[in-house]
Amino acid sequence: MDDLPPLVLDNVGLTLPSSAGPVEILRNLSLTLNKGEQVALIGASGSGKSSLIAVAAGLERPSTGRVELFGQDLGALDEDGRAKLRRGRVSLVFQSFHLLPNMTAEENVAAPMEIARKPGAMDQARHWLDRVGLSARARHYPHQLSGGEQQRVALARALAPSPALLFADEPTGNLDSANARMVADMLFDLVNQTGAALLLVTHDPALAARAQRSITLRDGRQVEAA
Repeated sequence: MDDLPPLVLDNVGLTLPSSAGPVEILRNLSLTLNKGEQVALIGASGSGKSSLIAVAAGLERPSTGRVELFGQDLGALDEDGRAKLRRGRVSLVFQSFHLLPNMTAEENVAAPMEIARKPGAMDQARHWLDRVGLSARARHYPHQLSGGEQQRVALARALAPSPALLFADEPTGNLDSANARMVADMLFDLVNQTGAALLLVTHDPALAARAQRSITLRDGRQVEAA
């Protein structure tokens, strides 16, 4: 299983209901993300980028086609089975940080490892906060951190369990230019160090250019690959 691509999308489509009738969000998308590969998804708002992440991560079931994580067909698994497959192997970073407000930075980073019952979760959390330059902020709560610091905590939380696959959905979208550059540098440096495969959603061509290849979406379709 370790030699299989972390992610395969085969002719995936997604149609969702609306008050005006069914809306086709994704159309006939195919993608293979190989072990350790970095791929950027670019496109305008509403092009289907975030929906593709949700389908690829097993958070949303496709209407058509097939999604495989680590060789497992997500369509054959229920919600618990998909969660079990992701645990410790798949991490997500979002635009809006999604830190737990009643937990400190170190507790936020430790939480996924504690859920997965990994030993030494707090020690690992402190190690990863040090790697993102936030050792001094370990016991601060999210409301005491800047936006850039919160996203660095979110990045530490995502990478601390040593995932094989990282989904990053507009990870710099809520940050000013200086913090966006810092988070982007840390993201690619740490992904390169850990060897995790990366599927990155961004509207920023400069950020996308740092990936090994990019895929452009328009109206739910792949229109360009490079």
